[in-house]
Amino acid sequence: MRPMVIAGLVNGVFGDPALYLDFRFEKRALLFDVGDVGALPPRKILRITDVFVSHAHMDHFAGFDRLLRVCLGRHAALRLYGPPGFIAQVEHKLAAYTWNVVERYAEELVLLAHELAPDGHAEVARFRSAARFEREPQPARHCPGGVLLDEAGFRVRAAFLDHGTPCLGYAFEEKTHVNVWRNRLAEMGLRVGPWLTQLKRAVMDELPDDTPIRAWWRDRDGAHEHRVALGELKARALELVPGERLAYVTDIAYHAQNEASVARLAADADLLYIEAVFLETEAEHAARKLHLTAAQAGRMARAARAKTAVPFHFSPRYLGREDEVRAEFERARAA
Repeated sequence: MRPMVIAGLVNGVFGDPALYLDFRFEKRALLFDVGDVGALPPRKILRITDVFVSHAHMDHFAGFDRLLRVCLGRHAALRLYGPPGFIAQVEHKLAAYTWNVVERYAEELVLLAHELAPDGHAEVARFRSAARFEREPQPARHCPGGVLLDEAGFRVRAAFLDHGTPCLGYAFEEKTHVNVWRNRLAEMGLRVGPWLTQLKRAVMDELPDDTPIRAWWRDRDGAHEHRVALGELKARALELVPGERLAYVTDIAYHAQNEASVARLAADADLLYIEAVFLETEAEHAARKLHLTAAQAGRMARAARAKTAVPFHFSPRYLGREDEVRAEFERARAA
C-alpha cells in the first residue's frame, strides 16, 4: 500500500529546515517548519493547510512572510502550530505590516494559531484579514498525547524536546488502511458501491463488530440492499493494513531525556527525518550549540527502530563533505 503523502525537504540537507508533505489524492499539503520556502512555487504553497513549527528560531520561521504573502487574497485558511510563546510570535509578525486595505480582499484569509504547552493544553488565537489580523482569542483545546490534528485518514502528534528553548518534534501517522476484496464481497452476494465509504468509516471509528452495515447498490436489475454485521465483513471481505508513520526531529541537544523522547515519538517509524548538524569530531561544539552530531543522530534513529532515516540540517561547514556526514550517521545507526 502506497503512503498517502510524498515527503520532501524543501531546501535539501544544507538549507533551512522545511519538510513538505504532499497528499497523493488530495489538493493538500502539510509543512513542517517554515524556514526559507522560496523554492516552493505558489501552487505548492497554496496547497498547504497546516504548518507545524518546531520553534521560532529564524531558520525555522523566517519563511512565514512568504507563506503569508502568497496566501493573502488567494487562500481561505491556514492552521499553525508551535511551542509556548508561538501565538505572540505570529501576532508580532503580522503586526510588522500595515493592513489598511486588506479587509477589502474578496478572499478572506484566516490564520488559526495553536500554542501547545507540555501538559497538553493548547491556547488558540485567530487572525483574520477582514479584521486586519487583530488577535482574536479562541476557546482553548486539550491535546491528549500531544495530538494536534486528528482526521479520518491520519493524525499529527507533537512531543516536547530541549534546544535550550522548548522545541517540538512531530509524528505524522496514517491510520489503518482498509482494503476491500471485491471477489470476497461477491462471494457474500454483495457488490461495491458508495456504501463502502460508510463501511471504512465504521472500521476506522472502531465500532463494535455487531454494528449493522447497510450494503446497497444499483445495477440493471434495480436497487439492492442488505444488512451485514461489521464483524462478518471484517472477517470475510476486508484487509486491515497499518498506515505509514513519519517523524520529524530537529534542533535538539544530546542528552538522555531528548533521546528517550525521540525514541517514543519516532518508535518504529517508517521514515524519520532527524538533524545531523555536526561531525562527531566537533561534539563539544555541537553541545555548545545544543545540536546533534551525525553519530548522535544515528544512535537516536537506531534506538527508535526507524526503518528508514534521513539526516538533514547539515552545517554549511561541511559543503563538499556531505558524504562524510552521511557515512558517520549510517555507521552509528547500524552499530
